[in-house]
Amino acid sequence: MPKLRGEAFWRETLRSAHYVVAPMVDQSELAWRLLSRRHGAQLCYTPMLHAQVFLRDANYRRENLYGEACPEDRPLIVQFCANDPEVFVQAALLAQDYCDAIDLNLGCPQMIAKRGHYGAFLQEEWDLLQRMILLANEKLSVPITCKIRVFPDIDKTVKYAQMLEKAGCQLLTVHGRTKEQKGPLAGVASWEHIQAVRKAVNIPVFANGNIQCLSDVEECIRKTGVHGVMSAEGNLHNPALFEGRNPLVWEMAEEYLEIVRKYPCPLSYVRAHLFKLWHHTLQVHQQLREELAKVKTLEGIVDVNRELKLRCQEEIANQKEGEKPKEGLPFFHWICQPYIRPGPKERCRENGDSGTEKGVRGKRALEEEEDGSSELLSKNKQKKKLRNPNKSFDPSLKPKYAKCDQCGNPKGNKCVFNMCRGCCKKRAFKETADCPGHGLLFKTKYEKSLSWQHSQRGVQTPEISQRGDAEAGETAVLKEAGDS
Repeated sequence: MPKLRGEAFWRETLRSAHYVVAPMVDQSELAWRLLSRRHGAQLCYTPMLHAQVFLRDANYRRENLYGEACPEDRPLIVQFCANDPEVFVQAALLAQDYCDAIDLNLGCPQMIAKRGHYGAFLQEEWDLLQRMILLANEKLSVPITCKIRVFPDIDKTVKYAQMLEKAGCQLLTVHGRTKEQKGPLAGVASWEHIQAVRKAVNIPVFANGNIQCLSDVEECIRKTGVHGVMSAEGNLHNPALFEGRNPLVWEMAEEYLEIVRKYPCPLSYVRAHLFKLWHHTLQVHQQLREELAKVKTLEGIVDVNRELKLRCQEEIANQKEGEKPKEGLPFFHWICQPYIRPGPKERCRENGDSGTEKGVRGKRALEEEEDGSSELLSKNKQKKKLRNPNKSFDPSLKPKYAKCDQCGNPKGNKCVFNMCRGCCKKRAFKETADCPGHGLLFKTKYEKSLSWQHSQRGVQTPEISQRGDAEAGETAVLKEAGDS
């Protein structure tokens, strides 16, 4: 049966999904997807998976996709980040039986994506993206989709989307921000860009950005004409967003923790979810914030959640008639509600800084520091500087590593194949060769094995010869006895 494409794929395989939970690193795991589906989500994405790691690491595949089968977790799209057509397709082939489509991440704006050369940092490499999508469209039994960020220029964004459609993309998610818009500089997503893309392509389009409640979803669909709307942070702060409800935080937290008992995940994921759910309450109960950060067991997290619930219930019991939420919140802090990320000026005030450039940095340095064009250092780098005053963070002074011919990781300086250790080991084993640079001695060990086997045969030969002479002697004696 040929795979469905475009509108037919969205309508039949994705069941005309309008409400979509975004792919989120370490946050859209199975337990969270199931919670979201119970409360209105119609389609979910896996967390972003690294194609290279997925291809080589069986444990990574099992932890992120091959775990316990869950029929309720469909339709499901698996998202990969990749920058090599063959690696991307080979990873996708291993995943396609566990999902309804494969998504190529072209939207991640984080520094790790810049270093790894994937996500939004591929958006200028149209030839590479065409090859990746063409090959995936040809080889996979499920459709290929893409999630992108926009260019500042609407026309370029439209041409970008049309290029992806022509290459074989069957569904496009458009995040209406540029790759520079992130963190305190995120700003408002451009629905104008999304609307222009929707009008210019013939495949289904999902919108992403500015979604904090159900009315935002409805307004976005009305203004842009998209097929569905994707939410990330809005969903994390209120998993019932697509139901149009604002439930009590502890209801969502307790339900999520029960699902985690059945479908376990790393404790760091669970802790991160509770930090989001209880975000506003933890501004009030700072001590419990510290306890949640330090707890090391699921039961410990359950205990912190119970204590937060009790304190909120005590506040409710002592609440005065007509009392309104504080800090300008639309609801009391124990109710699931949006978190509006502060802009640079607000961030400065939160950190107690003046409205200068220094205040914008907050906890981490921005990209300019990574590029060496700023004199400001992050707190982590400042600590390193105190330990070693002569330390320099100028990228131009860092040693440049040659890349492995096979996978792009740093190669061993003395590798005879110009590869990293993992690729070198595979090749040396396949060719029965040595690589002293990586300490791999397949050829030497094989030759020693042959030599040992030869020496063993040499030891056995005299015994066999003696046995043969004895048998010949017996035959001669018997023959003489017969003649007489």
